Amino acid sequence: MEPFLLRALAAGVGLAVIAAPLGCFLVWSRMAFFGETVAQASLIGVALALAFDIDVTATVLVACVAMALLLVALSRQSLVPVDSLLSLLAHSSLAIGVLATALAKGRSIDLMGFLFGDILSVTTGDLAWLGMCGLVVIAVLWRLWQPLLSIAVHDELAAAEGINRDRARIVFVVLLAVVIAMAMKIVGVLLTVAFLIIPAAAARPLSKTPEAMASLAALLGALGVAGGLGLSMLADTPGGPSIVAVLALIAAMTMAGAVRRG
Repeated sequence: MEPFLLRALAAGVGLAVIAAPLGCFLVWSRMAFFGETVAQASLIGVALALAFDIDVTATVLVACVAMALLLVALSRQSLVPVDSLLSLLAHSSLAIGVLATALAKGRSIDLMGFLFGDILSVTTGDLAWLGMCGLVVIAVLWRLWQPLLSIAVHDELAAAEGINRDRARIVFVVLLAVVIAMAMKIVGVLLTVAFLIIPAAAARPLSKTPEAMASLAALLGALGVAGGLGLSMLADTPGGPSIVAVLALIAAMTMAGAVRRG
């Protein structure tokens, strides 16, 4: 197997393992649109990196964290419904990011790589960054698993149990921003949330416990990466969309099986 393909496989599988538990919490808390809004803000980070000639990953991380914290703060207001607010910020962030990127480098910039990723161009440095950030994310999630699960299951009961909900949410959205910043290189801005949500949704009909769902989501995500890369090589299609298409097929199969079982 070619070295570039091995790096792509390692990056995709690593991201699948890291993203699986976060995706499960997004599904349990019905926060998929929240994740999409944070992901689309990452394009503003790309524009900043191009404008000031600095590291893209760092600026994307800063943009995602800033948007995540802004959403946490704005979710407490009652003037505008949260879903409308998320839609407003998601689409405006995407539009501002595209415009700012075009202005920063001119019309010759190919936005397709940023929007849909380029997993086959993953470098050894990207793998090192993914590994270090992934270990931190998994370690923090391991420590906060029970509080986050309690909040996802019953927010008011979690508060009655003395769980600091605001702190847990802030830590979670920062972890989400970190994973989105890592995922952008692999599957791009527009497909990052699909990479988070689809494996979790596919695992849900087959799981009896939260821990089993997170583990199965990681496994299905890894299978989707392998299958998507195989499809990309055979059909000469983009890697990121190919992976998400295979993941969607896996999810459709698990959901169809659940429907047949009643």
